[in-house]
Amino acid sequence: MKLQRIKAVAKKEFLHIFRDPRSLGLGIAIPMLLLFLFGYALTLDVDKVPMIVWDQSSTHASRDLISRFSGSRYFLLKRYTDNYRDIERAIDRRDALIALVIPADFARKIETGEKARIQAILDGSDSNTATIALGYAESVVLSYSREVMLEQTRRHGVLSSVGQLDIRPRLWFNADMISRNYIFPGLIAVIMMVIAALLTSLTVAREWETGTMEQLISTPLKGPELIIGKLIPYFSIGILDLILAVLVGQFAFDVPLHGSLWLLFGMSLVFLTGALSLGILISIVTKNQRMASQLALVSTMLPAFLLSGFIFPIDNMPLVIRGVTHIIVARYFVTILRGIYLKDVGLDILAGEAGFLAVFCVVVLGLAMKKFKKKII
Repeated sequence: MKLQRIKAVAKKEFLHIFRDPRSLGLGIAIPMLLLFLFGYALTLDVDKVPMIVWDQSSTHASRDLISRFSGSRYFLLKRYTDNYRDIERAIDRRDALIALVIPADFARKIETGEKARIQAILDGSDSNTATIALGYAESVVLSYSREVMLEQTRRHGVLSSVGQLDIRPRLWFNADMISRNYIFPGLIAVIMMVIAALLTSLTVAREWETGTMEQLISTPLKGPELIIGKLIPYFSIGILDLILAVLVGQFAFDVPLHGSLWLLFGMSLVFLTGALSLGILISIVTKNQRMASQLALVSTMLPAFLLSGFIFPIDNMPLVIRGVTHIIVARYFVTILRGIYLKDVGLDILAGEAGFLAVFCVVVLGLAMKKFKKKII
């Protein structure tokens, strides 16, 4: 391979990108748009759950319990009611996700030490949110119950044998339990995978459709030189996208980067090379821009979103699907990014994932070079 030929191909591709605003938009504007769109819109946090209350007791004890809910950041007390019909209507209209019904004998049972029951009615149409909201409600009630028990113990001077276990959880790596800190690193991997493959999936196919491939074939240019020369401009765009993504995460979304910036960029460059090579391979095989773009979307976006662990936990998937995820390269890069961002781990922990990225990069780039033939079929 000659460096001069590679530089000539890279210069040609750079000129095409700069002369075509759509290519620049696809390479830079769309990743930034997706970062901000998903960064603001996609969240797994459940805050300010709208709540409606029917307080049949209307006592100090019931008002104290209600204040625990309204004082929490997880619940937003919308209004009070005095019948089930309003509760049903509020949940049907999604004015409330949870309804709290406190019976009339609530305070009396609390005073006498009996088991006091309250009713929580939730909108189960969104099962994930309902499950999380129910967990929050149970936590509030458990805290209230513990305080009532301690108060009764102090009042009667008797040490209760129940509730002596004091659990104080300590969260590592994402102490504030902010889903954005967990989602954003994976989002970088998904966007880089999709955009990189889309960018390069059109390059060789475009040469065939415009008729310039015949001119390239007639030159002394070799296949590997053509492929590497075409990768260089999009590799530069990918590096720029990565830098912008890290800056957006740091300054726009306050996503902390606990690990090594150098390791982050090193692993990202390996992944970027593999993703770009995959796009080149698709472009070489299809020789058609429309088919290449569609195949690139199917082979990158769907696996990256659904099977990489970006949103859906892999451990919760069926056994067969979990097996399929082992060949999805985005899965390993998502693990690497989250490990660097959240846990500050190095290659001693991420060696397996890093090795898979390296193998993927070499294999796909090698396949692209092997599949490209300097002849008209």
